Amino acid sequence: MPSIQKKTPSILLVILAFFIVYTVWGSTYFFIAKALEGFPPFFLGTFRFIIAGLLLLAWCKLSGLAIFDRKSIFNSGISGLLMLGVGNGIVIWVEQFMTSGLVAIMVSSAAIWFVILDKKLWKQNFSNKFTAAGLIIGFLGVILLFWEQLSGFEVGQDKRTVLGMVLLIIGPIGWAGGSLYSKYHPGNNTNPAVSTAWQMLIAGVFFLPASIVSGEIEQFHFQDVPASAWWSIGYLIIFGSILAFSAYVWLLQVRSATQVSTYAYVNPVVAVLLAVFFADEMISGIQVIGLIVILGSVLLINLSKYKKSVATQ
Repeated sequence: MPSIQKKTPSILLVILAFFIVYTVWGSTYFFIAKALEGFPPFFLGTFRFIIAGLLLLAWCKLSGLAIFDRKSIFNSGISGLLMLGVGNGIVIWVEQFMTSGLVAIMVSSAAIWFVILDKKLWKQNFSNKFTAAGLIIGFLGVILLFWEQLSGFEVGQDKRTVLGMVLLIIGPIGWAGGSLYSKYHPGNNTNPAVSTAWQMLIAGVFFLPASIVSGEIEQFHFQDVPASAWWSIGYLIIFGSILAFSAYVWLLQVRSATQVSTYAYVNPVVAVLLAVFFADEMISGIQVIGLIVILGSVLLINLSKYKKSVATQ
């Protein structure tokens, strides 16, 4: 589990954290869809984040970390509600009736919202030609990746899908806003593991009223959940929440939000590869071009940071 560091973090640790966020979160679209085969959406959020939050909080306590700090809990609650309650909650809900590919392309807009909402770095981000070019090219790459799905979609055929697409515009705004709040308002306890635990726990509690009001809990029976859904939610708790989300929160503390936001462009790449290897889906030439363009955009966004790092060595 990454822990906060007083000195410049190891480049290998940073690369490992990025790798975890890039690959694990790219796979969660698939596992959310599988988990929804046995868990209703709001209860899925409640169960996943409360269990993950409690497990991580217990680990922090056993590690001797201070876990009860009013200001830190309050700040974690705000960022957790925005990221997990709004951002991830919308993803869970819309995946009931939208394909993970279409969800991925909409969520990729989060990378742009990071730049728009990060007022402290407006001058730096908008004056950097590599960052600006990388953001634009990356979004174009995602469009290429899912061009065939988008070209075959008819707006009038499914009002729920239209609503889902609107919500998936709001979701990335909530996620980017919560991420930036977490970065700039860590509270008194700056250990990312503790912050992550409270973010997940508070978000899980946030889903609970909706699950009760919608009648999900009353109609839900654990014995009816298929094994594949249990395996999927286990993966989401351990890898998607505890491991990847902890790495993400840590990265926000040691790297710029713009650089960290590149996960939004790489996750669809992972989603497509999973579809090809595990769902027997074919990948077209346009999608291959999209993959290459996306990876190129990530290099562009990070190029100036790499140059600066080399110059200071």
